[in-house]
Amino acid sequence: MEKAIKLYGLSSCAHCKSLRNFLIDSGVAFDWTYVDMLVGEERSRAMKALKAINPSCSFPTLVVEGDVVVGYKKDKVRELIAAYRRKSE
Repeated sequence: MEKAIKLYGLSSCAHCKSLRNFLIDSGVAFDWTYVDMLVGEERSRAMKALKAINPSCSFPTLVVEGDVVVGYKKDKVRELIAAYRRKSE
């Protein structure tokens, strides 16, 4: 089952790792994909999904219930996680 929070990143990207660690520290359940670690059709599917939400395909890209945050914008991510938690209660 796909979670309501999805992170697209690169394994070599410091901002992607920082955002992933921030999500872990926040205790929120999320799916994450390091696109550069994928190959073949799996990578093509991930890039197609990413392009649909972020046409520039830049990293990190975070989706929280349809809201998209491009880059490591901690305050915006914190705000979206808080809203997500309120809805989930």
